[in-house]
Formats: sequence, structure tokens, C-alpha cells
Amino acid sequence: MHNCDMNLSIAIATFNEEKNLAKCFDAVKDWAGEIVVVDGGSTDKTVEIAQKYTDKIIITDNPPIFHLNKQKSLDACSGDWILQLDADEIVTPELKKEIIEETRNSQPATQKPINGYFLSRKNYFLGHWLKKGGLYPDYILRLVKKNKAFFPCKSIHEQIKVTGEVGYLKNDFLHYTNSTIADYWKNSIDRNASLTAKEIIKTNKNNSLSLAFNYLIFLPIKWFYLRLIRHKGILDGIYGVIFALGSTLHYPVAYIKYLKLKK
Repeated sequence: MHNCDMNLSIAIATFNEEKNLAKCFDAVKDWAGEIVVVDGGSTDKTVEIAQKYTDKIIITDNPPIFHLNKQKSLDACSGDWILQLDADEIVTPELKKEIIEETRNSQPATQKPINGYFLSRKNYFLGHWLKKGGLYPDYILRLVKKNKAFFPCKSIHEQIKVTGEVGYLKNDFLHYTNSTIADYWKNSIDRNASLTAKEIIKTNKNNSLSLAFNYLIFLPIKWFYLRLIRHKGILDGIYGVIFALGSTLHYPVAYIKYLKLKK
């Protein structure tokens, strides 16, 4: 590596990401001090590809709540700052420059230290960039100080939690999410619904009528309205509609899975 920022670690948790990993690593390999990979027992060439970029690879299991492995990747980093990425995400040159400036510049003693930064994620869905539907700018807390951030590891929808002040960076990083409707169903709707069903089992207090109403009527209508109307997802055309339908289907699918688990 050259011109590396030794204060910066890249943390990635992987599972069967051979199609995405090289592009993700190529965007950070020349300027990060280290790349740390926690792999959940991939059966493809993920680990083989990772070995071309780093020797800091931890092989473990693949828990249903994948944030457990993301936390392991944070714990294994040695840099003062950590950029947590997913394998299907790419840091743009503009964001790279901004990250380097923020992690190298010392903050004034009179200012409260910033321990984390929200980054703007731009989502590429079914071959198109989503600009509405509450998906752009899609701010996610990803750049954090070592020992000042953690994943609660309780829910599939959680973000990193940071102790102390947080800020925002201006430039985007790119998320190349589901490229086909089949991928969207398998990787997002069906998988996340399975995890939500298990959460319902843990938290449901046997009010079955209220639960059925929420998951079959209220939440689907709410999220279809939020995605398509309030956040103007309809302006993304058919792709905005498909994404909104996916957000809607999550809840009835989760409820059906819950009923099966309950038997």
C-alpha cells in the first residue's frame, strides 16, 4: 500500500461475496492502513479474494443477525478510526478525500470530539439509482473512532451506536444492492422477514389480534405510503414502486413465517 492512512482501518464482514469483494477492496486498498475481514464461513471464493488484499482475516460462523460479525470486525481493528463497509459498497474518490481529511486533522481542544460520522449512501437497485423513497441521501453511521462505537446486535435494522458527538460527511459512497427481483426477494424480503419472525416470537405477548392487524394491515399500508407517497418514491418510476412493494411485503411475509414458527 502507498500513501496509507495508518490511523484508518477498514472493517468488513463477509459471506459468499465473491462477486462484489474485489471492487470494494480496490476502492480502499491504497489509502487505508489495514483491512480487517470477518468471514462467516463462505463456500465460494470470498476468502481467497480477501487474501489478495489482507492477512487480517477471521473465519467464524454465519449468525442470523449478521451484525455480530460486523462487531467482531470492529473489535479486530487497530486504527484510531474505523470505516465499516459491506462488500457491495464502494467508496468514491470524493468521499475518500473527505475521510482522509477528517481522520488526519486534529480537532480544536475547545470543540467536543466527534466520535463518528454519518455517510451518505447512494443505492443502485435493479440497475437504477434510487433518488427518492427516503433512500437518498441514505445517511448511515459508518466512520467511527475505535472503542467509541458498537453494534447492539439485537435487530436486523440497527445501526452502529456511538458514544459522544457525531457529524456528517458530504460525499456519497455507492451501494450496489439487488440486481434482480429474485435477488431482492432472497437477499432482502425473505431473509429479513425470517429474522423479524424470530423477533416476534421473542417479544409477542400473545395479543394475536393486534399482532395480525399490525403486520397484515397497518404496517404494510404505512410503509407503502411512506416509501411511495411521503418520500416521493413514485418519482423513481417502476423501480420506486418495486422497492415500496418490497418494504410492504416484509410485514405479511414475516407474520406468515411467525405463524409457522409458532406451531
